[in-house]
Amino acid sequence: MLTEEGGTSQTSIRHEARSLYDGMDRPGALTFVPAGAERQGFYRDVNLSYSALWIDPDIGLPGCERLRDLPILVNRKDVVIATLLSSLRDEMALGHKPDTAYIEHLVALVSLRVATLNREQHPSVGHGCLSRRALGRVRAYIDAHMNADVSLSELAAVADMAVDSFARRFKATTGLAPYAYVIEERVRRAELLLRETGLSIGSIAFRLGFSSQSHFTTTFRRLRGMTPRAYRVNSSPES
Repeated sequence: MLTEEGGTSQTSIRHEARSLYDGMDRPGALTFVPAGAERQGFYRDVNLSYSALWIDPDIGLPGCERLRDLPILVNRKDVVIATLLSSLRDEMALGHKPDTAYIEHLVALVSLRVATLNREQHPSVGHGCLSRRALGRVRAYIDAHMNADVSLSELAAVADMAVDSFARRFKATTGLAPYAYVIEERVRRAELLLRETGLSIGSIAFRLGFSSQSHFTTTFRRLRGMTPRAYRVNSSPES
């Protein structure tokens, strides 16, 4: 949970008759409660809004397997987690439906950061690359499902690997996380369609699996530094 705005004059949290926190709640405060943990809270002068990310305790994503074993965290600070949750909130507030792979990567990163806050993060170790055959299968699957909501678990299954190992090996091989790679491939395909067809920008967004034209435009501009419309104009023979 991330406190977005407002706060309290006093927040007291207890767990199993032990005090975990006694202070104030302010914007940017992060709290983590593992599945099945009970806590008691007392709040004074409450005037706040917060975002909550609920994670399935049985989800098989990197970093998530240890979440149920971590202690409760109350009103900690982490800029990365705060930025991720705020960005997700803003996307959804605009009516965008985030891709499954995007959510999976966000959850995995948040989980790893939570473990770091608890100082239980294992030292990172080197990971090999995907075989040429496995990478080829994954690329072919992405190409064939360009307009679909491709999940990390689907890609790992195509490579016949565990999700955790696949995600690390894929990035070691391509330099991009699987979700970032899918988005990059969609944008490359969009460039081709913008240059060589007369399809409308909305139609291209739909063909490539973006939740809306505005989502497509925002993503394209972030990766290419210009809107799809500007790209089409600049790449036309008359320009």
